[in-house]
Amino acid sequence: MTGAKQTLKADGLLLLTALIWGFAFVAQRSGMRDIGPFAFNGVRFALGTLVLLPFLLLGRRKARTSPAGKHPGLAPRAKLAWAALAGLILFAGASLQQVGLVTTTASNAGFITSLYVILVPLIGVCLGRSSGLRIWLGAVLAVTGLFILSVGAGFTMAPGDLLQLVGAFFWAGHILLINRLVSRMEALEIAVGQFATCSLLSLAVALLREPAPFAGLGAAALPILYGGLLSIGVAYTLQIVAQKTAHPAHASIILSMEALFAGVGGVLLLQEPLTLRLIVGGLLMLAGMILSQLEPGAIQAGEDHDGLAARLIEGSSEDRPS
Repeated sequence: MTGAKQTLKADGLLLLTALIWGFAFVAQRSGMRDIGPFAFNGVRFALGTLVLLPFLLLGRRKARTSPAGKHPGLAPRAKLAWAALAGLILFAGASLQQVGLVTTTASNAGFITSLYVILVPLIGVCLGRSSGLRIWLGAVLAVTGLFILSVGAGFTMAPGDLLQLVGAFFWAGHILLINRLVSRMEALEIAVGQFATCSLLSLAVALLREPAPFAGLGAAALPILYGGLLSIGVAYTLQIVAQKTAHPAHASIILSMEALFAGVGGVLLLQEPLTLRLIVGGLLMLAGMILSQLEPGAIQAGEDHDGLAARLIEGSSEDRPS
């Protein structure tokens, strides 16, 4: 296969991944008509864990038979501890996102959640890392879009939009943590560990706080299957395959399109209103997110989504660490 065909195939797989992730917001919102937010997350992350677990076990079996395939890095107990910490942060972000979807639209949730693309480099500034002009211009566009999209009369935000905004900070923190782990752990070790942790925590809260948490499980089966099997299992696998040959800048920009697909899905499938605020605010936020990722950095193909995004954003700083 020629380089051009490989690039086209990889970009197509990444676009399909963004499509799946974007429409997952629709599944998450529609699923809560029949089941509570914590029960929904608990079951879908459990499904995602079960989908990826065989691949992890297969990879470990190959590593045992091939010394070259052994992944260097942390000790097993340390890996469990770090994966659990990643799962705890994932639980916080996913919970805020899911609870917020009760009182906001899938469109708003998709755009606001994706602000992590801007927040990561801004957090880096607070940690002493400088950022390029594109980051700051992207941040201004994104914040302007956020204001138009979700700030109403009296300069107030809907509760769901505010929860999505707080959740975006947890997603940004999650990215920064994963970026530190990708060189010390296998991607599937991180994924399975954090998904399992998030599932257990979500199920525990559901049992404690939600009355009859699994009573509507059958009615919500389709959204849960989409959120667990497709969004976590299939899309994650497609992303790994695509990033083996995809240009990293292309990958990050295409994956950010999940916000746009969330808006399209909300309008088409949930009959959410296609307002001028949604169009203008959403386009400004999307433009800001894409602009912040245009400057290339030195990145290895094949990293997971979090590691890729973090390294792209680090690569956009003018003062790159050695």
